[in-house]
Amino acid sequence: MIEVKINDESFAYDIHSLIQAFYPGVEVQVRAKEEFTEDTPLKMEAFVDEREIRFAILEDGRPRQEGSARVEDPDRKALKNQMKRLLYEKLCAYTGKKLPWGTLTGIRPVKIPMAMLEAGRSNLEIARYMWETYDCSKEKAALAISIANREREVLEGLDYENGWSLYVGIPFCPSICLYCSFSSSPIKLWEKRVEDYLDALFKELDFLGRAYAGRKLNTVYIGGGTPTTLNASQLDRLLGHIEKCFDFSHVRELTVEAGRPDSVSPEKFRVLKAHGVTRISINPQTMNQKTLDLIGRKHTAEQIKEAFHMAREAGFDNINMDLIVGLPGEGIEDVRHTMEELRALDPDSITVHSLAVKRAARLKLFRDTYEEMGFQNSQEIMDLTYRYCVEPGAYPYYLYRQKNMAGNFENVGYAKDRKAGIYNILIMEEKQTILAAGAGASSKFVFAADHIERVENVKDVAQYIDRIDEMIERKRSFMEAHGLLEQS
Repeated sequence: MIEVKINDESFAYDIHSLIQAFYPGVEVQVRAKEEFTEDTPLKMEAFVDEREIRFAILEDGRPRQEGSARVEDPDRKALKNQMKRLLYEKLCAYTGKKLPWGTLTGIRPVKIPMAMLEAGRSNLEIARYMWETYDCSKEKAALAISIANREREVLEGLDYENGWSLYVGIPFCPSICLYCSFSSSPIKLWEKRVEDYLDALFKELDFLGRAYAGRKLNTVYIGGGTPTTLNASQLDRLLGHIEKCFDFSHVRELTVEAGRPDSVSPEKFRVLKAHGVTRISINPQTMNQKTLDLIGRKHTAEQIKEAFHMAREAGFDNINMDLIVGLPGEGIEDVRHTMEELRALDPDSITVHSLAVKRAARLKLFRDTYEEMGFQNSQEIMDLTYRYCVEPGAYPYYLYRQKNMAGNFENVGYAKDRKAGIYNILIMEEKQTILAAGAGASSKFVFAADHIERVENVKDVAQYIDRIDEMIERKRSFMEAHGLLEQS
């Protein structure tokens, strides 16, 4: 454990996130207190006020790295950036390593170049700002700027003020993966209550359809969990109910996650196609069978290929495939094998995730069991996935980061021309309100770039079913208080 003593707890989150990036997997405790209280060999102390910033790294009670700086600008954002630069400089010197994203620890680094592009700044001006303000590497700055430019092209013409998007959550999966921290439940445990869940979900969708009747629905995303764990009849009813509740005349994209190949069938794909689904996701995560077995994916690599061809035969021309690099036991040659297999399939987009071991995941709970296998990710692996995606004509179009990410890298979506996931960009750039229905769903109301509020549903499936009227009332009260309600 690393103990950090600070004078101002309002900076605790920023300090914790930056130190954690240098020490992934290590517990970091950041608190405002007079004296150190933990018996740890590595301690740090930070002091920040409107005049001065100080930071020291203590090893066995002796200073190993320390420094101070006069405050250049007392504005909160400028002060935070200056503090993080000092911490970063000393942590780099102490650990002997640099981070690819420098002091940037947030999940949406592309928002910085996007805002600057919209303000009329040039690519070079933005690059210099990212190098000098955040110590961001030239490669990552270039990646973020190129994605911001591509996002602007994809989002062109969308009405942010009157437009909105819809997320519908189906919280069931064939089995729960080792790394998963989403609100998902094995379908076998809930088979007898799926109809109850759909009844509650339809009730919430009815309300949202009335509440936002006067606005333009731009994208619909049905995720989970794995929506295709529903049978064909249930999928047909779900999509039909969504069509009944909402005006689709302005919809540019309708996505359904068909992520698990053990959850699909020709009949289900026919249902999706009949309802005008424009984009689906078939997610192998890896094409190495030993890893699929380890992480709890109850299907074979061959079934992934069969599901992909099945979707093509059903007429889908926009298929995404998700991968995870940094899975236990996988090195660069394992990743190369996965990329070779995907190159042969030739999907329309690929999303490359760096493994993020979150608090709720079983992989986190039983980390010691898998630690000796290794969690490998490197710039070499990220460069490899980049080449395999770009060479067939797919280019990075959206990016986000997570805490505890293997190698402190990022998740990148690559897409061929006109195949980018519009919803993915909207949820990352936070430019448009996204209403969400279902267990664990979080609605995000965007009032301005610096004013976003959320209204969340309960995660537990049984609680969602039993408390659906309360979930609807939460949204109704919020919308009414903010003048958003079309009808009740």
